[in-house]
Amino acid sequence: MEKRVDDLMMAYRIFESGAELRRRRVRNKNFTYGRQWGEMVADPDGNRVTEGELASRSGKQPLTHNLVRQLVKSVVGRWRYDNKKSGRVDDVAETIRRRNQLDELDSRALEEFLISGCAIQRVVKEKRLDGEGVWVDNVSPARFFVNRYGDPRGGDIELIGMLHDMSLKEVIMRWGKGEKGRMEEIERIYRRYWSDGDYGANGVPDEPDFFNAGAGRCRVIEVWTLESRGVLHCHDSNSGRMFMTEVGDTKRIAEINRKRSGESRGLIETRERQTLRWHCRYFAPSGEVLGEMDSPWGHSMHPFVVKMYPLTDGEVHSLVEDVIDQQRYINRLVTLVDHVMSFSAKGVLMFPVEALPAGFNWDDVRSQWARPDGIVPYLGTFGSKPEQVVGNGSDAGASNLLALEMKMMEQVSGVTNALQGQLPQAITSAEALRSSIENATVSLLDLFESFESFRSIRNSRIKDID
Repeated sequence: MEKRVDDLMMAYRIFESGAELRRRRVRNKNFTYGRQWGEMVADPDGNRVTEGELASRSGKQPLTHNLVRQLVKSVVGRWRYDNKKSGRVDDVAETIRRRNQLDELDSRALEEFLISGCAIQRVVKEKRLDGEGVWVDNVSPARFFVNRYGDPRGGDIELIGMLHDMSLKEVIMRWGKGEKGRMEEIERIYRRYWSDGDYGANGVPDEPDFFNAGAGRCRVIEVWTLESRGVLHCHDSNSGRMFMTEVGDTKRIAEINRKRSGESRGLIETRERQTLRWHCRYFAPSGEVLGEMDSPWGHSMHPFVVKMYPLTDGEVHSLVEDVIDQQRYINRLVTLVDHVMSFSAKGVLMFPVEALPAGFNWDDVRSQWARPDGIVPYLGTFGSKPEQVVGNGSDAGASNLLALEMKMMEQVSGVTNALQGQLPQAITSAEALRSSIENATVSLLDLFESFESFRSIRNSRIKDID
């Protein structure tokens, strides 16, 4: 089995170059799903702690008012509603749509698009347990790698791939070719690589190790590269037939010429040219090539459909990333208001000790004071009398700031109350509501259209290989 460590290490370096994008994706995902107090900050002594730990040390209870999740749900819901209302049907065979559950798959892809700025799907034609045909899979950016590129259409992509975790049985089934010796070699490769006999160590889901799979799994690295090949354009001077073959396949041409030499004097003329082809290799973590092939599909491309947003100078920035600062400040203000209210006086009774009447204890006073018709006699010595204190809960303007931040979050994200189905008081008619929703949707139009272009390319790939 051929070993190509240099090619595998090239893929590894490209995977490592995407570490910052994966780190920001994890941060965005944490904020989307409510894990919002884990940001590292400095305490008064200069030590690095999480925001939640710092708030707890200050006597506050860290509270989360998760608006990011509602924002994402509103955008995905608006997209699904518009698709359903418009009756839009993609130019994809119904059998493929049902088999892949494309509506649900695309909704989850859009959610990922909002969180990380990346929409990635893999379109292949193969046999699976559920049948043979075209299959579409969402690909997590945590397992995906691609060379840095700047063309939104992906025209400058030269290496692309993903990490797979499989059982040893599946690896043998896929690449053993039914040959006993080859199947034994694959098993030796993975047993040698995992000296403890376990096919992988426990990995971290958000940041998988390039070489190590989860416990009991085998890591297979799928790498597609755009390669330049020498091709011979061949012309059979006797029959006039044209065909192509690779430069290294001169043996085939010589064999044909030998066969024809006894029949006629017609020879096969050749002319060498260079061409680009997408070539796939499946690697074991130790560098062995489990299998390889040129792109077998009509589109002659790799199987990945990728859309990264907005890809200005190769940079990716998601919708969620834009509102994280507002979400953090909202959490701080909610926590502050709660803290102020917790320590404000709430009907505290100031009862002078010397005013306690004979025959009464403090429990009696508390009981009578709380009764609607209660009577508490007291000795008005020196003019002292019981007094109930209720604090005004002054929060130094925190409530006003909170309202301002929530409004700013709408403006930054473009997801207004109207888009979330909340009716402003000023809107009194259906026409005014419709106009308000349309205006709110304009701010998200670029994002929606970008995602639709992703789906359009995906659908074209499906038709090319179906």
